[in-house]
Amino acid sequence: MATLAGKQISQNGLGLMRLIWHYGPTPDEKAFRVLKTALSAGANVWNGADFYGLPNNNSLHLMNRYFTAYPEDAEKVVFTVKSGLVDMKTFTMDGSRNGLRAFADNTLKILDGKKKIDIFGLGRVDPDVPIEESVKALAELRVEGKIGGIQMSEVRADTIRRAASVTKIDMVEAEVSLWSREVFENEVAEACAENDIVLVAHTPLGAGMLTGSIKTVDDLPQTHHRTVPRFQPESIAQNRLLVEQLERFAESKGCTAAQLALTWLKVQSRKPGMPFIVPIAGARSEERVLENMADIELDDTDLERIQSILDNYPVAGARYPPAAARLIEY
Repeated sequence: MATLAGKQISQNGLGLMRLIWHYGPTPDEKAFRVLKTALSAGANVWNGADFYGLPNNNSLHLMNRYFTAYPEDAEKVVFTVKSGLVDMKTFTMDGSRNGLRAFADNTLKILDGKKKIDIFGLGRVDPDVPIEESVKALAELRVEGKIGGIQMSEVRADTIRRAASVTKIDMVEAEVSLWSREVFENEVAEACAENDIVLVAHTPLGAGMLTGSIKTVDDLPQTHHRTVPRFQPESIAQNRLLVEQLERFAESKGCTAAQLALTWLKVQSRKPGMPFIVPIAGARSEERVLENMADIELDDTDLERIQSILDNYPVAGARYPPAAARLIEY
């Protein structure tokens, strides 16, 4: 078992974006049931951001309301917060000392004492501020007790190592899934392992693609994913070939494609030189939460079969459109 902010964590996490952003806010009564179910099932890493939602109703407000209703759960949850985004339209970041302190203070104001900031950091690296300066500012916040730990997101291995030379980095968030395996090829995973950093895998189900629910562009919700090269018609057609093979294999294992994808991710932690990996699949129903939490057995033969599928059915399309990709380090 690994720890974050002094709390033991499991390899099950929960992404909060779907509950508050893009799909429209989920009514609190329904959202609270999802959150309660996730925690009861052992998913105690909850991943949010101060830009998931509107300035007056984002994942921070959702946490305030949930922990007001269930104060006994506050210490059971590791709440991770991405921040630093100044303007969503221009993808402008502020990783300066003053900027990060202002973002942290605003987060604390919204949480209003209902929940501590367990892990806090940049949603993306500010290209105008050296990472050493940003993490030094975050370290000050940790010493002051305003945050419990430091995270970074979508960073290359060199950035992780530079940051870790300044202070303890607790968590790195990256897109990791059966169709986004870059961290295993570019030393990001190794850099996390070297520095005892938990690797949190966002979008572990390919924004729904790896569940088999997206077969054409028409199946996509009206979200930013419609601008992503990976979800353009010609890319979806090719990527469906991969998903179909994974679906067939999942059926032979008696599980869903989502369970296969999430278990595969967790199994990577068992390999030598790999960090502790926590997938943070999003969910808007109790049923989906429980499906995502169910592990299956994957032996070496199964892993070889999955690798063969991945080798034979390459993914088409980039992870982000050009405007957003400029803040991605790989």
